[in-house]
Parts: sequence; structure tokens; C-alpha cells
Amino acid sequence: MVFKKNVLIIGSGPNALKATELETAFDAIVVINNAWQIRPDWTHLVFPFDFPQEKWPKEIKFSQTIITEKEFVPIQNKYGGFIYAGATMAFTAGYWALGALKPSHISFIGCDMHYPKFGKTHFYGTGTADPLREDISLMSLKAKSNRFLHMCQNENCLVGNLSDGPSKLTFPRITKEKSWLKSPSLNQDLISEALDRERELDYLDETGRYWQNLEKYDTEEIRKLDDIWERIF
Repeated sequence: MVFKKNVLIIGSGPNALKATELETAFDAIVVINNAWQIRPDWTHLVFPFDFPQEKWPKEIKFSQTIITEKEFVPIQNKYGGFIYAGATMAFTAGYWALGALKPSHISFIGCDMHYPKFGKTHFYGTGTADPLREDISLMSLKAKSNRFLHMCQNENCLVGNLSDGPSKLTFPRITKEKSWLKSPSLNQDLISEALDRERELDYLDETGRYWQNLEKYDTEEIRKLDDIWERIF
């Protein structure tokens, strides 16, 4: 495995098209689902098991790699699993990149999980707002974003958001004027409390398909856990 220092992750939000204007030399460009259409120089395409094959790229270059649940579920599990991390592809791709590529910088664009009532919801038009579905792992996108920020800090990786519009991501914004800022200070006592509670609950499904055993999980306990992660900064 060749580690990648500077990683770009592109989602399907309307502003994902701005990724074509980015001139930074990225060591890896990770695209999610349909976002492979945005830049031909993508290096990794991440999608879930139910992503229709007709939406796959027709040609995959030698320099490009497909990442499926076979690759990302084991890495997700190393970081606690989908219930704690948030089972939507922006976070899944983020954790996979963090664990597999060991970057020093991760930049997100088009992963804001903000869906306007009118106009485009995705760069290709309108689509399903996956992060807003009823799911025990997505009750607080703020909590899941804060948790990922901590995991990046813990591995000496800066994480930022290149998008300039409304966003559910809590990462620092990256702009032309302010490229890479110092990562925010987090409450270590609350982080320790949250991680201890995660270990006590032990809500890990090795298969990644937690929805097949929902009776094992207490929604109220997950809400309490999310509340701790929401308050870490």
C-alpha cells in the first residue's frame, strides 16, 4: 500500500462540480457513487452494494480502483462500525480513506448533506437524500461529523470542507484565503466519555449490515451517545 498524503473526496452535491476547478495536486481523488463523472483523474471509486451496475463507469483505467463493501466494511469496523460512524457514503468514504490511505490531509467537496427544497439536490439534478433517511446511525449528522473529525485528529490528519454553501459537516472550511487552518480544539474528556460508552454498548456488526438485526440496538442509547459527540467542540 502506497500512502497518500493529500486526499480529495468528492460527493454528489450540486457544488461537487467545483471540483473540476481545483488545481491542488492531490495524491488520491476518491469519488462516491456517480461522482466519477466529475473528474476523469479519479483514483478510487467508492459505492455500496446496491449501487446499480449500469451507473458504473464504462471504462476503468489501470490507475483506478473500485472500492466496495469488501474493502470498506473491515476498515469501518476498525473505527467502531457503521452505527457509531454514520452509515452514509460521505462518512464511509472518509473512514475508508483515513484507514486505507493514511493521509495527512482530507478535503471534502460535494458532501454537505444539505438538500434544498427547490432546485438541484445533486450535481446531476435531483436524487434521493440518503443521509436524511430514517436510520439509527444518522439521527445526528453533527455528531457523526464531529466523531470523524476526532478520528482524523487522532491519526494526525487534517480534515476540511472545500464547499462554500450550507453544510452538515462540521469540519473547518478551506478557502483560497484560508487554505489549511489548525484543527479545532476538542473536549478530550467528552471524547473519552463517548468512546467508553461505545465500548460498553458494543454496537458492532462485523458484516456491516446492522439493519438486519435492529432489535439489538437501543435508539435512546444512541441518542445519548450522539449528544456527547455533538458537544465535543
